[in-house]
Amino acid sequence: MRARPTTIARPTTAAQRANRSGWLLVSPSLAVVALVVLLPFALVVVFGFSEIRLVDIPYLGTEPIDWTLDNFRQAAASQAFWGALWTTVLYAGLTAVGSLAVGLALALALRRPFPGRGLVRALLLVPYVLPVVAAATIWKTALNPQYGVVNAFGRAYLGWDTPVGFLSTTTADVWGIPVPVALLVVVLFDVWKSAPLAFLFLTARLQSVPGEIEEAAALDGANRRQALRFILLPQLRAVALLLLLLRFIWSFQTFDDVYLLTEGAGSTQVMAIQVYTELVTKADIGSAAAFGLLMSLILCVLLAGYVLLSRRTDEA
Repeated sequence: MRARPTTIARPTTAAQRANRSGWLLVSPSLAVVALVVLLPFALVVVFGFSEIRLVDIPYLGTEPIDWTLDNFRQAAASQAFWGALWTTVLYAGLTAVGSLAVGLALALALRRPFPGRGLVRALLLVPYVLPVVAAATIWKTALNPQYGVVNAFGRAYLGWDTPVGFLSTTTADVWGIPVPVALLVVVLFDVWKSAPLAFLFLTARLQSVPGEIEEAAALDGANRRQALRFILLPQLRAVALLLLLLRFIWSFQTFDDVYLLTEGAGSTQVMAIQVYTELVTKADIGSAAAFGLLMSLILCVLLAGYVLLSRRTDEA
């Protein structure tokens, strides 16, 4: 009877041991990511392609899932979805442009040293570090139509006949032009909170611009406006574009700022609040998941644009 050949185990190399140790070290992080990110996202995908409401949660897993595309069809045919999408795009666009413009103006104004510049810069960061609940409470108190300081000032010095509900008025005619009052107030609030971040990024980029370039331009006869247009702004173009895109992405998925101020009243129903309404008010998990997945799809397109823009910036 022929004996079986014995197999000799190969000794573990240093690279294999290092690879095994690496997997052991990152496995807790991978487990947390899987539980916190991947599993909830997988459940959202399942809910988006199925008919399920809050009352069906106790029976989840005990009955077969009815797969369907009705949630996405209803979302595509819903005026609420397209209205929320348009409001979100308008809100995110105005917020991104406004925060960048204010941050740029502040960075340019505080570029030259003067007594107390450090204190002014520190005070400018207060809106950004202030908790959003506290900031929203301050704004709601100031804009209150009954006892708010803004309406009191308007009635005392600007000749307002009646108080203005800034957080509930959809539109108001200003010199014959319909103005979305509540939406603009929410945009101003977000610009007030996010402009300091743009100010920090732009200030850091301005400090890296060599002073010799401006001195050479001044010797050639360039004035301040020409130096700003042809020297400083081109240096800030890459950072400004990245800030603009990032601020648009962040504003596109904003929920707490708008909800704390208006709760979606006054035509401020953005996509995040629409998802919340479908889930909590209508108790329709499938519809809320479909809205969330469509919102995530749009964000993926924006993130792809951000990655491409970052690569071009790095290459430049």
